[in-house]
Amino acid sequence: MIRSTSNSHVRTIRSLRDDRSLRRSERMFVLEGVRLVADLLASGATPVFVLYDPEQLATTVAGNALMDALGQSTGAVYAASAEVIKAASDTASPQGVVAVAQWPIITIPTQPQLIVVCDHIQDPGNLGTIIRSSDAVGVAAIYCSVGCVDVYAPKTVRASMGSLMRVPIRQDMAWDTLASTLAPYRIYAADGGGQSVAYTQIDWRRPSVLIVGNAAHGLSTSARQLAQQTIHIPMRAGIESLNAAMAASIILFEAQRQQMKN
Repeated sequence: MIRSTSNSHVRTIRSLRDDRSLRRSERMFVLEGVRLVADLLASGATPVFVLYDPEQLATTVAGNALMDALGQSTGAVYAASAEVIKAASDTASPQGVVAVAQWPIITIPTQPQLIVVCDHIQDPGNLGTIIRSSDAVGVAAIYCSVGCVDVYAPKTVRASMGSLMRVPIRQDMAWDTLASTLAPYRIYAADGGGQSVAYTQIDWRRPSVLIVGNAAHGLSTSARQLAQQTIHIPMRAGIESLNAAMAASIILFEAQRQQMKN
């Protein structure tokens, strides 16, 4: 059992957690908690390594199930003390398990029906929620423009609740690359001003792209130039705009409703 908080695996976790450039150069990220590590294993991925506290995991049904799954994993799995898990953790109440994994490689379908583009999304909770909602409705791919928060930042990973291991995501996308990639699609951007139309008036049964902008600053100039139509969510007068994740979720579930009805 690992008992030293200065163990090399703990140092690796801390470095990956805090250093975006290291996550990118190594193409690795940190997952923390029973649900996220279980989802990692369920996806068929092999973790680089896992640290777990057997005493804490043994206190719950989900924790015991995770230990059984870890016992069958071909990755490096190490029992560790509660102090070691706490030292490696990024949360106030560690759940007894922390893992390091390679970035998932998920192929984008050849004929995507619905694509999401994140335009300078800065809040990791918003990005994680957009990823989770996209997974829920079957979005084929998520493209994150240059300037978005890191997909594999710990807070983004937690907010995605495992969905980033199921949805194809590409980050650091330049707008000229996006323009050529998305040329065959009808492109809509969520925005409350100008000549926008209600999101319910769009025929989401057609292959479409939804651009979601920064909640505080709105759409970037590049996003506006790429969009063929802006759309909005009708609300009562005097109500401030919804945050990016909530707005994206509402629109995406309308798209799913139309597709299911069809």
